[in-house]
Amino acid sequence: MPITQQQLLQILPNAGAKAGVFAPAINTAMQRYQIVGTKRVAAFIAQAGHESGQLRWVREIWGPTDAQRRYEGREDLGNTVAGDGRKFCGRGLIQITGRANYAACGEALGLDLINQPELLELPQHAAMSAAWWWATHGLNTLADAGDNANIGSIINTGRRGRTPNGAAERQALYEKALKVLA
Repeated sequence: MPITQQQLLQILPNAGAKAGVFAPAINTAMQRYQIVGTKRVAAFIAQAGHESGQLRWVREIWGPTDAQRRYEGREDLGNTVAGDGRKFCGRGLIQITGRANYAACGEALGLDLINQPELLELPQHAAMSAAWWWATHGLNTLADAGDNANIGSIINTGRRGRTPNGAAERQALYEKALKVLA
């Protein structure tokens, strides 16, 4: 069930012209990672929509904030080389973050993301990295169960049961997506 540009705009009205750019890339990525069916597609679009500011941002807005400063030296993200925190800031529709995640994603997608992290800013790679991350974290299973809240907590906090940033928007986008895709 491919999503159309018009459906993307109905769900993510702030996407504007980006909906046309991203629709084919999102469809290719969802097909590759079996994000198919109304519940899976609705959940994926809602989460990616929230994480990317409705497809407007494919690179984390850098302050740096206090939280972003803490990326530096975080071994759990694989940020072990000076400068890794900024170099491997969140990119893609679900914001791949950290050297270790860039390495794993790059290996899965056949991209040299360690030397060219900005590749995740291109629509096809921004969408594919999001779908890869989704699949590697078992989110299709949660989507099938309609468990949008735990999907958001895994994407945003890395753990189930924690309230993610933007929980209300994630839920509102999900409910809108279910209606548009019905």
